[in-house]
Amino acid sequence: MTKVMIDPGICNLITSVEAVSEDGMEVTLKVKSGCKSINEMFKTIGDTFDAYELCLDKPGNGPLYDYAREHLPGHCGCPAIAGIIKAAEVECHLALPKDAKITFIKE
Repeated sequence: MTKVMIDPGICNLITSVEAVSEDGMEVTLKVKSGCKSINEMFKTIGDTFDAYELCLDKPGNGPLYDYAREHLPGHCGCPAIAGIIKAAEVECHLALPKDAKITFIKE
């Protein structure tokens, strides 16, 4: 099991993810979020995905982004979906686990 916690910043709508895959080909995602839109996405599209369709596409494509494009509010800088996909990548051995971050620099 791979677990991640996504802190999206100023909205403070934390998202937690547990990704589980037995074969590296199919991944089940247990997602809990302070964001109503993220929770609704998984209620609508389910929680089990083909790992390659989910993780190995061009940025902005795949089942999560396809849903988001139609149903989520216009906030394309939100890191929640990218973080959810990163959890699936690591669980399916398509990427190595390493924290990612965005740092604002004040000059």
